[in-house]
Amino acid sequence: MSAGPIVRRPVLGSLRTGRGWLYLTCLAFAVSMVVVALAAPWLAPADPNASDLGAALTGPSPSHPLGADAAGRDTLSRLITGARTSLLGPIAVVLFSTVAGVLVGVAAGWLGGWADTVLSRAGELLLAFPALLVAIMFVALYGTGLLAPVIALSLAYLPYVSRLTRNLTLSERQRPYLAAYRVQGFSNLTICLRHLIPNIAPVVLAQSSVNFGYALLDLSALSYLGLGVPPLTPGWGSMISDGQTALLQGHPLSAILPCLAIVLTVVAFNVVAEHWADRVSRRRA
Repeated sequence: MSAGPIVRRPVLGSLRTGRGWLYLTCLAFAVSMVVVALAAPWLAPADPNASDLGAALTGPSPSHPLGADAAGRDTLSRLITGARTSLLGPIAVVLFSTVAGVLVGVAAGWLGGWADTVLSRAGELLLAFPALLVAIMFVALYGTGLLAPVIALSLAYLPYVSRLTRNLTLSERQRPYLAAYRVQGFSNLTICLRHLIPNIAPVVLAQSSVNFGYALLDLSALSYLGLGVPPLTPGWGSMISDGQTALLQGHPLSAILPCLAIVLTVVAFNVVAEHWADRVSRRRA
């Protein structure tokens, strides 16, 4: 008895829906923000720290397309340059926490026993401390700048990735294909690196995309409090802090624009992560 024909949904079919276009729009925005962060020194139309007191708190003009802040600095240039510190920091947090979390989670789930107990309890201990509090403690110990907050947030987000990876590993190790590789004589290290991790990577990638949004908010909050990037280095959080006085004086652009940049970037990465998670869940169903 022959099986019925396999019905494949056209690739463009999902793009005709609102969610498909929303995903593409958010993906394009997220990629463009990363490109802006990498190419910020070449894209900024002016020196972000150059002060023109005669243009202080002015609105959009040919010389300042998005206006100028209270110190007469070009808002567009500071937004573009601030993207580097505001986005590359969270990217570093996500990369470190994902790589370390996957290694810890796979080790705990695959080895089991005392290794699983020790690694799981260590992760629960880290989860007991709020990420922002850990970052503030590191800044107090090692000084302001991006390095201390990035290390602190990486450690704070590591348990989320490791716990997810451990659960995925416990589920995958019971599947027949991994048992077949063990019977063929493959080592545990080879099975994990070449077969297990690639199979669970899409789920972990979706979680890491969500973590990126949280890391961006945490690092921006630290910059807003003056605990992140140095004072002369533009950052979206520090721009919001600098623009508070101008906002109260009726000149909101220098404070609202970095707020919009943060919100739109977080939403874009969360939508992309949700789309990837939905696709993974349909494949695993």
